[in-house]
Amino acid sequence: MKNNRFVASVLVPGFLFLFLFSVFPVIYGLGISLYDYNPANTHNVFLGLEHYRRLITDETFWKSVKNTVFFCVAAVGANIVITLFLAKIISVIPSKGIKTFFRTILFIPCIAPMVGTSMVWKYGIVGTDGGLLNQIRALFGMAPKNWFLTTMPLMLIIIVYTLWADIGYNVVLFTAGIEGVPKEFDEAAAIDGAGPIRTFLYIKLPLMGRTFAFVSIMTMANYFQMFAQFRIFAPQGGMNDSALVLTNYVYRTSFESFNMGYASAIAMGLFLLVFVIALIQNKMMRADWSYE
Repeated sequence: MKNNRFVASVLVPGFLFLFLFSVFPVIYGLGISLYDYNPANTHNVFLGLEHYRRLITDETFWKSVKNTVFFCVAAVGANIVITLFLAKIISVIPSKGIKTFFRTILFIPCIAPMVGTSMVWKYGIVGTDGGLLNQIRALFGMAPKNWFLTTMPLMLIIIVYTLWADIGYNVVLFTAGIEGVPKEFDEAAAIDGAGPIRTFLYIKLPLMGRTFAFVSIMTMANYFQMFAQFRIFAPQGGMNDSALVLTNYVYRTSFESFNMGYASAIAMGLFLLVFVIALIQNKMMRADWSYE
């Protein structure tokens, strides 16, 4: 009986916290999406599924879905490849102090405010007047370019910025995963004559399935919700909405057009997209949680 009370005293606050800050906002957002909602109005008209019918024919919504999926696939794929490569290099460094130094250097951008670093990149690197990219172009005799009036180059710049700002976190996770694989497997591979590359690809990487699955799922879910850099680099979605993602579209619809009911419907579309992809990833990446 005492054990049951202890378990309840530990779990109940956690469940309440989860409900208040995760489940309830989703339910509330779903409810708002059924109304012509404006918090300034005393009465909000019930529209039922009208907003969701509008989503089906909304070309801007589907373009933002396409941009969001492209950004996530490209950025997450590049993130995993780069962080695995860096983690492998760090893991073979013999000195613990040097390992800690490199992990710290790579992790610093992760703790810096994304709005602040986005502003630095926008005006210091991408800016038309005096930006680093245009200074490099000037060295080769090319005229300055307004990168904010481009389509694919602007999206690629945002992806590069995101990688710079976020790879440190996954480097730490992958380094821990690599170092967590028992040394006996390396010794067995060396006896069989396997080189370091084959050992990593065919032995260590499969044994890191649990770390790989966690990093992939969490990074994908996080990147689908990226907002700050898109709001800074392309507040109106870029040229021909080429950099408009779902989070920015939700913001524009809600706080610029003041159509919060429709913005909630867009947000529910984003939630459903992330939920479905997370389920697919979870089934595809079911990891063996043992080394036996």
